[in-house]
Amino acid sequence: MTATGPSMYSGAPAHQVTTTDTLLWVALPYVVIAVFVLGHVWRYRYDKFGWTTRSSQLYESRLLRVGSPLFHFGILVVLLGHIGGLVVPKRWTTAAGVSEHMYHVTAVALGTVAGLCTLAGLAILIYRRRTVGPVFSATTRNDKLMYAVLTLVILLGLSATVAANLLGGGYDYRETVSPWFRSVFFLHPRAGSMAGVPILFRLHALSALLLFTIWPFTRLVHMLTAPVGYLTRPYIVYRSHDTTLGRRPPRRGWDLPR
Repeated sequence: MTATGPSMYSGAPAHQVTTTDTLLWVALPYVVIAVFVLGHVWRYRYDKFGWTTRSSQLYESRLLRVGSPLFHFGILVVLLGHIGGLVVPKRWTTAAGVSEHMYHVTAVALGTVAGLCTLAGLAILIYRRRTVGPVFSATTRNDKLMYAVLTLVILLGLSATVAANLLGGGYDYRETVSPWFRSVFFLHPRAGSMAGVPILFRLHALSALLLFTIWPFTRLVHMLTAPVGYLTRPYIVYRSHDTTLGRRPPRRGWDLPR
């Protein structure tokens, strides 16, 4: 893939900002940030013991051994790619000697592979959760919502990449989406940067905002914590539902069952 003209990798031209643009790309991000931060504070204060992945490995491990590494490897690469693309300005990579063409080809190739790995791993995890009885019984409504939104975010991201860069002539989101993303955190949001962005990129951004809105109330909170608290917090007591437990005489020493 080579650059063929000034339109290659070029961002969208300036567009007039409408009321809808202001609501979606100015007001909504700050609402999401507030819910994200305050939601985590509330969750940690009132649900410390729920701050966990709610591991179901005890119920089934064969599918988990395949789906979980595939999903976590893919999502880690996707996350690093998004950080690099949204946070690092284009002029920094150019100053570091990385040409736009080199960056574009690498980002599209790695992003597509990582996205497919993430989607495949997520599909295995969802299949496992739906078909393994004990795992499905331990699935909450929040889990179902989280899986649905996460799948939507990944599908829209892959669709945007394929449609714009593999099937189309190329689109450089670092000239539009990235400046908007950084401007939100600089408290000077640029809604005009998103006004002319292709629809799949905008839907991907909106689905990501939805994911961050529900994040504090799902098992995804475990991604934002280190397991330091496990060293000092009280033990979580698990009780068996076996009605015969306690009625059988204990075995002595190393005696084996007969």
